[in-house]
Amino acid sequence: MLLNLQVINCTFITRLNRFVGLVEVNGELKKALITNTGRLEEFMVKGKRAFCIPKQGGKTDFVLIGFLEKDGKGAVIDTRTQARAFERAVELGLIRWLKGCRIKRREVKVGNSRLDYLLDCSGEEVWVEMKSAVLREKDYAMYPDCPSLRGQKHIKELIQLRESGKRAMIVFIGALPGVKKFKPYVKGDPKIAELLKEAKKKGVEIRGISISLLPNGEVILENDDLIIEV
Repeated sequence: MLLNLQVINCTFITRLNRFVGLVEVNGELKKALITNTGRLEEFMVKGKRAFCIPKQGGKTDFVLIGFLEKDGKGAVIDTRTQARAFERAVELGLIRWLKGCRIKRREVKVGNSRLDYLLDCSGEEVWVEMKSAVLREKDYAMYPDCPSLRGQKHIKELIQLRESGKRAMIVFIGALPGVKKFKPYVKGDPKIAELLKEAKKKGVEIRGISISLLPNGEVILENDDLIIEV
């Protein structure tokens, strides 16, 4: 177990805008924060069973954490939960290819961007950007589900870091039960797919893990090393 969330069962009604959704909780309509800016069209379906956590303050009452998906497990769409799960997995040493690593800094300014992490891996610095892969195709997790100029910029920054001799890495969080592989969703953003190929050639490390949400609120690590196809 990576995290233990106090989830509440809810039913998704509609997405009001990019950051707010309408959910039904115990027969009442409530507003829920959506942190994932992807389109999430396969999840944002009226009547779909979902998981929320209470939220204090602001214009929303809950945070929309995930959706019931398969085998009784849930997909985790909340990017903050994904980040916390990744950080906990690093802290516990559960990711084989990050053994001996610790998070040195978060939100690290690089060029005109901010990357998610600077890791210290046995004395070596590693610049890391994390991306949410919650679009499914069979046992693949995919990213992105829509054009992402921000994502393009981050990959370009990682390429430049690598070209300057630094160790750079992009980590995809396949937050879907049962996925075993990752690939870019070319229809979502063909430029991202091209940049990932370039990044791989230049020596940027492309990695992936998968997590899922249990109905009792536990976020678990399912696979610490997804097969990457770019």
